[in-house]
Amino acid sequence: MLNRVLMKGIVGLAIAFASVTGFAASIEGFWKSIDDRTGEQLSIVEIKKGADGRYHGKIAYRYPVPGGAALTHCTKCPPPYTNQPILGLEILSGFREDPDKPNAYVDGKVLEAKSGKIYKGKANLSADGKRLRMRGYVGISALGRTQVWIRTDSANP
Repeated sequence: MLNRVLMKGIVGLAIAFASVTGFAASIEGFWKSIDDRTGEQLSIVEIKKGADGRYHGKIAYRYPVPGGAALTHCTKCPPPYTNQPILGLEILSGFREDPDKPNAYVDGKVLEAKSGKIYKGKANLSADGKRLRMRGYVGISALGRTQVWIRTDSANP
C-alpha cells in the first residue's frame, strides 16, 4: 500500500515537472540591444504580444551616442515610419513562435532606424531566458547579421 502511494507521488511529481519545463520562455519584456560591430549599447526595446498573437517591439529608451549626433527621428525610414520619433518607434513586427522549435521566433520584420532598411527577422531565446539572438537578413538567413540582446528589468538603464 505504501509503495503504491509513493509511486503515485513520484509519477505526479514527474508529470508536474514535465509540464512546467515543457513551456518555452517568452520574449515579452525589455531588452537591451547591443551593436554587434562596436559592442556599444544602442537602446532598450520593449517587446509585447499583440492582439494578432504576434510579437512587436518598440524603442523605449535610446542610449546617448558617444562623440556623435543623436538620432532623434527616423529620417531615412520608408513610409509610414518616415520622420517618426525614434522613441516609441516600432522596430520589430510580426514575430511568431516557431511551432517546431522551442524558444525560436520566425516570420518577423526588423527595421534598422539608422539606415532605414527593413529586413526579414528571426530570433532565438536562450534556455535561461536572458539572451535573445536577433537576426536580420535579406532573402536567406545566411545573408544577414545577428545581434545579441540582453534582458533587462525596465525601460530605464
